[in-house]
Amino acid sequence: MHEKPLISVVIPTYNHAHFLKTALESVVNQTYTEWEAIVVNNYSDDNTIDVVSEFGDPRIKLRNYKNHGVIAAGRNQAISMSKGEYVAFLDSDDIWYPDKLKECLELLNQGFDLVCHGEFWVKTDNSKRHIIYGPEKNARYRSLLFNGNCISTSATVVRKEALDKAGGFCESPDMVTAEDYDLWLKLSKSDIKIGFVKKILGEYRIHNANHSKVVLTHMMAEQAVLEKHISMLRPLNLYDKLLEKRRKSIVFYGAGRGFQSNSEYSVALNYFLKSFKTYPFIGRLYAAVVISLYYKIFPR
Repeated sequence: MHEKPLISVVIPTYNHAHFLKTALESVVNQTYTEWEAIVVNNYSDDNTIDVVSEFGDPRIKLRNYKNHGVIAAGRNQAISMSKGEYVAFLDSDDIWYPDKLKECLELLNQGFDLVCHGEFWVKTDNSKRHIIYGPEKNARYRSLLFNGNCISTSATVVRKEALDKAGGFCESPDMVTAEDYDLWLKLSKSDIKIGFVKKILGEYRIHNANHSKVVLTHMMAEQAVLEKHISMLRPLNLYDKLLEKRRKSIVFYGAGRGFQSNSEYSVALNYFLKSFKTYPFIGRLYAAVVISLYYKIFPR
């Protein structure tokens, strides 16, 4: 028996050996030492296996598992292998700061079932953006559903019992890139206690986020999550119908912003138009339209 609760760290990876070493170092360097790390390797063809072996740490386990493009399947495989009271998620290209597990456990010990901390979002040019998630009222089911996600996977530690009751991540290919959002919704709906650490305790790496295929894949995945959960609330009253339209409009707006960031201004305008037709009362939409029109007319 452990005097302190064991935390199982789930790390899915595919051809990220150059990032994985840094991610694992950030786990090994935790001030809280009662952890196991399960690296779920989607049969990478780089030196991922060597990277794991070089640590020589019995707390780090490797599981080769073909996920067929569904990262949720790899995460669920690791969850099924985990022995910890809590499960922490870390993508192989992200890192934690040394006190991450210690700080999260302090809040979990106060009766919370899921804890999420702040992160730096790090771009390929190493510029950083300070992100604090939450607050708790935004993690309630209806707020998560109708206002959007406020929880980050690599910043989350959750009680394993709650994960098991929720059924883990959905493995539907339709939800790839938004399977975490679906899980937070399921957990929130089950009335678990969700808390937030208002400190930056890790880094989330952003790369290729605005490529056209990525933008469209995430948009459709988010739409699939919304349809799944909103369908369970039907028939909707008039107020919820308005919230549904607003939420779907925000998804189109988000896709437009993705294309805009990739300098695809004509495509961005198309999605902004879809957003307007769905629900025209989103103030930031109009500023985004003006920006895209400007750069379409006066290209840089």
